Formats: sequence, C-alpha cells, structure tokens
Amino acid sequence: MPDRVLPYGQPSHPAKRHSARLTDGPDRAPARAMLKAIGFTDEDLARPIVGVATNWIETMPCNYNQRRLAEAVKEGIRAAGGTPMEFNTIAVSDGVSMGTEGMKASLVSREVIADSIETVARGHLFDGLVCLVGCDKTIPGAAMALLRMDLPGLVLYNGTIYPGVYKGRNADIVTVFEAVGAYRAGKITLDDLYEIEGASCPGAGACGGQYTANTMSTVMEFIGLSPAGLNGIPAEDPAKDAAARRCGELVMDLVARDVRPSSLVDRRALENGISAVAATGGSTNGVLHLLAIAREAGVPLELDDFSRIADATPIVADMKPAGRFSASEMHDAGGVALVMRELLRRDLLRGDAPTVDGRTIAEIAAAVVETPGQQVVARIESPVKATGGLTILRGTLAPDGCVIKLAGHERRHHRGPARVFDSENACFDAVKAGSIRPGDVIVIRYEGPVGGPGMQEMLSVTAALVGEGLGEQVALLTDGRFSGGTHGLMIGHVAPEAALGGPIALVAEGDEIEIDVDRKALDLLVPEATLAARRATWTPPPPRYPGGVFAKYAALVSSASEGAITTGARLRAALPNA
Repeated sequence: MPDRVLPYGQPSHPAKRHSARLTDGPDRAPARAMLKAIGFTDEDLARPIVGVATNWIETMPCNYNQRRLAEAVKEGIRAAGGTPMEFNTIAVSDGVSMGTEGMKASLVSREVIADSIETVARGHLFDGLVCLVGCDKTIPGAAMALLRMDLPGLVLYNGTIYPGVYKGRNADIVTVFEAVGAYRAGKITLDDLYEIEGASCPGAGACGGQYTANTMSTVMEFIGLSPAGLNGIPAEDPAKDAAARRCGELVMDLVARDVRPSSLVDRRALENGISAVAATGGSTNGVLHLLAIAREAGVPLELDDFSRIADATPIVADMKPAGRFSASEMHDAGGVALVMRELLRRDLLRGDAPTVDGRTIAEIAAAVVETPGQQVVARIESPVKATGGLTILRGTLAPDGCVIKLAGHERRHHRGPARVFDSENACFDAVKAGSIRPGDVIVIRYEGPVGGPGMQEMLSVTAALVGEGLGEQVALLTDGRFSGGTHGLMIGHVAPEAALGGPIALVAEGDEIEIDVDRKALDLLVPEATLAARRATWTPPPPRYPGGVFAKYAALVSSASEGAITTGARLRAALPNA
C-alpha cells in the first residue's frame, strides 16, 4: 500500500519548513483526517502548504474580484508543486463609510487585518503566503503581517477600478464627493448629482486615482513585496487572472529558496517607498502606513525622513486628485516602472534594492515598455512639480509633527482665525450651513488614533469645501487624517493628538494660526501664558466607546508619528518586561 506510506515514512519535502509539524508522521493523523474531510489528499499534504489570504467582501467594489483571483492564484501554486489553502479576512470601505460613525473602523481594520492574517498563518503553520488586497487598509495590513511573521510571500493588488464617464469626462468616487458639495452650494441640481452617482463607479476595483489604494499598490512594487507590473493591471482587465496565476507560481519559488520579506524590506526599500509616494503625488496615508510597515520590519524610519526625501523628489506622475490621469491610464502608459526609470535617472531611488520577482528596481526600470505618446509620466527634466507631494511640518501646534499634502495646490503660507470643531460631523454641519468663510483655518480635533478612535478621514468635509468653491481659500488641520482623494491646503496627523493633551486641544475659536510650508512650521499664535492657563483647566474627554474593539484599539494605539500601530510604544509601556 505505497500510497499510505507517504504520510508515515517518507521524509518531509525540504520546503515544508513549517507545515511538516502539522501534517507529517503518525502523531499528525488527526490533523490529516480533518483535512481529508474537505478533499485534501496524501499527495496534497506532502507538498509545501501556502496560505492564500483574501479580503473578499460584499460591501464595496474594491475587493470584489478576489474570489476569482484566488482561484487563479491557487492554480499557480498547484502547478508549481504546492498546496494552497484559502482563507479570508475583513475589510472596511472608506468610500462607503466616509462621513459616518463607520469611518472610525477604517484604520482599526488595518490592525485587525494584520492580526488575523498572522493568526491564521501561525495557527496553520503555512510555509508561504499570498495576500490578495484591494481597498486602502488591506494593503498595509497584509504587508505588516508578512513582515511580522517573516514568511516567504508576496502581496498582489486586485487592481484599480476603471474610470466612469460623466458628460464626456472621466469621473470617480471623488467626483461624487465633490458633487455633493456642489449640490449643497446650488451649483448643480439633484438630478445632476444622481447622474454623477450612477456614472462614476462602473465596476469592480479600488478607487481610480492616486488615492490611498493605488498609492499603496505603487509602494508595494517600490519596496519589493509585489511583482513588478502585476498590481497595475486593472481589476476588470482579462490579464488580471494570468497575473494572479503567476503570483501563485512565484510564491512557490520564494518558498523553495526561503526568500523572506526581511531580505527585501530594508532601509533602501522603505526610502524607495517614500519616493514612490512623493513622485506620484500620492496619499498622505502613505506616511502612516510606511511608518507602520517599517516598525513591523524593525527598520528605523522617522517622520523627518519623509520631508528629506520628498523635498528632493519631483512629482513626475500627473495623476488624480491633483493631476489629470487615473491609475488605469498609468497602466496603459507603461506602469509605475516608468516612475522608477525617471527617478533613477537622477539617482533618486536605490536601484540595487531587490524584489520578489528576483529582479532589482534598476532591472525592472530598464525593462519597462513605454507607450508612445503617453502623458501620464513626465521626464525628470520637466516634472509635473519640482518637489514631492507632501512634507512634514512642526511647530507650537504640532511639536511631534504633522503631514501636509502639496500636490494639489500652490499656496505655501496661510494665516487666519481658527474655527474649532471637536468632531468631523460638527464641522461638516458647519460647512453645509455655509458658516465657513474665506481665510478660516478649520481645526477638527479629538479625531486622532486614540480620540476618534481610529483617526477617521475627512473627505466628506474636504470634498464639500472644494465643491462649494472654498478649497483654495481656507486651510484645514486635524489630528485625524485625509483621504488620498483630498486636495487643498490640508494638514493631518497633528501630533500629539488632542485626546492625549496635545496643543491642538488648547486651540480656542478665533485664535490665529499660521501655516508656513517654507519654514515647515505650524504655529498657534497665542501667548504661552494663555496656553498654560488653558492647559491647567483641560481634562481629557471620556472614551467614546467603553468596550469592544474600538476601546481595545484606543487603549493600545500609538501616536500617528509612530504609524498609529497597536504594537508600539503604548503597548510596550503597558508590558512589565518591555
């Protein structure tokens, strides 16, 4: 009975570095019995076992094609000599939940995603891992899990949505958010708004500009965790299935050679990731997520690294929200390797950094095929903008730093009276009521990682301001964060946050605030004696959630300046032997 000898007497496959302890030998008969109940054979269980993590969910278009792609990934794993085991984790749609209490769950979900992938992979002793990702927090969450476990694996983005068309022009989800503001301002009719709503999101895939999902997809290629060129294939492009199968084959090579994320994601890679955000005018959320990824990788990375690199990195990709083109048009132009090529021409990337497909960044850039006449990626000699799309400010209002996005506007100085709101909803009501005036500095506080909790995005407010024509006449700052679709003079991640007693908690209505990008300064122009008196009477607000996942998150999450992670300084402080 040779077919029954396999699990008992044969030596383990050399690449079964973890799963052999789960499947091999007489003592593991109960485990094999349970796995055989769902169709696995002795031959399957003798092979390396690779987890296939998906975020498929029926609450958004962003991850909607992952069931199909997971099958293609599994075909590739089997063809290359492995046994796939699919499992799922969660996702929360920023676009759907924006402007509601549900938006508080978005950043919380990143930690849950990382924790749940780690839990399943450790619990089932996988030898490798393919993470299918889509919407904003699934991408960094998967990368954090891979780095935390240091398990051979890769990340595949399921692809961007194609743009919709409204009156002959491309439209996307930000078009809808801004249309709401335009409707409130009486600039369009309710029928217009309804038509825009129906035209802007034509199918599966994540938000179409260089918003957070496509920013982080780009970052995954630049830090080497995604195979070059495969993330950029749009969700509904027929070529996406072949890309998924290729990832299944590729992960088996990583497993066989024991190529781990720690050999890829080093200081070079993370600096390349910062350059990717800066050069594409990407989302400020990239700062938060790269800080979190760096901490999981054990690589030192600080806020000021973003200023240093972005200041030296021109924007070469003319992409929405500040530019003209969508992510699908970037793919049509030749892909993000065009950005790599241009940056390397000025030595603005580490070309020797390795990637999961075995090539270096320089080799990927050298092989890129540019579509003749493309206008999405400019030559480095004539960039879209001379410096990167974000920088870090500090000052009396943000001693631990904050992030400002620069790609969508040219104002570098603003001074005005504070309009203070203790929640995003209160601010949105004021915008709708028309009580915001040109020159105002809108302050939204108690929306940080602890105070929100969850550091919700402010796209409803910022899009409404743009829709009402105030986007270039006001400034907004918050200890929360912004959508990748935000543009205008907007400052997020102000630290320390209000809930922890940061200076933003002491701002009063009418205080003068000065934003000076050239000095990299955000200052509250109030005498220190006045602030001291306010500080003496300030008390932290009660937690917004007394129990459940939000309370647990608020108790553990660290500052935005550390990436808002739940494995950071506040957790270490709570552990007696840390």
